Amino acid sequence: MRFEMVKSELKVPTEGFLINEITMKNVANLFPLSVTEGAYSYSDYMHLMEKVVLENRTTGPKQSEDLNHYTRLNLTRMQRLNKKTVIQDSLKEAVDQVDTPQTWYILTEAWCGDAAQNIPTIVAASLSNPLITVKFLLRDENPELMDAYLTNGGRSIPKLIAVDEGYNELFSWGPRPAGAQALLKEYKANPVKPYSEFSEDIQRWYIADKTESIQRELREVLEAVYVEK
Repeated sequence: MRFEMVKSELKVPTEGFLINEITMKNVANLFPLSVTEGAYSYSDYMHLMEKVVLENRTTGPKQSEDLNHYTRLNLTRMQRLNKKTVIQDSLKEAVDQVDTPQTWYILTEAWCGDAAQNIPTIVAASLSNPLITVKFLLRDENPELMDAYLTNGGRSIPKLIAVDEGYNELFSWGPRPAGAQALLKEYKANPVKPYSEFSEDIQRWYIADKTESIQRELREVLEAVYVEK
């Protein structure tokens, strides 16, 4: 997991809360119309997932049977999580602190297992606050935006970027919870098994975690941005 906030000595007032010592780093140059007009709603993104699965392919320029397989698994996982995810009261309270309109852009691809495990929870959390709009952008169609949010030099996804109406960055999160990130770091340091087997280890971690980590981390980043007056 990695989440970022740029801090200053200024606090920007909102109607009910203060934005906690956040420098309004404007990122409008990363979101021209050519980017924002290509963004998907969650419903449209799920329809895209269904479409590529029916066509036995995935999103992005790289196509392979392995990626097609992961995409099929991801669709099933997301459909299950869409039905079963329950948002904790503490996260709902943090989401309710948001009192100005904002958009949560998520960089993703259909083949990404971490995206499939985390996106349904992010979306479910946002639903309790109509001021939050969630939009989806395909990583490989938006390289300039992706390259502004690298993780350890890599184009890791999913990547959540929250901006206000003026495209001032509020926070970013991703590509995975800290526990899953630690497993990946350990694997890369000593890859004693094929990646296909390691991906099953990550899947077992997510199953055991039951969205606890993503919910906690999203709550923490929101609480760090918004503080009660």
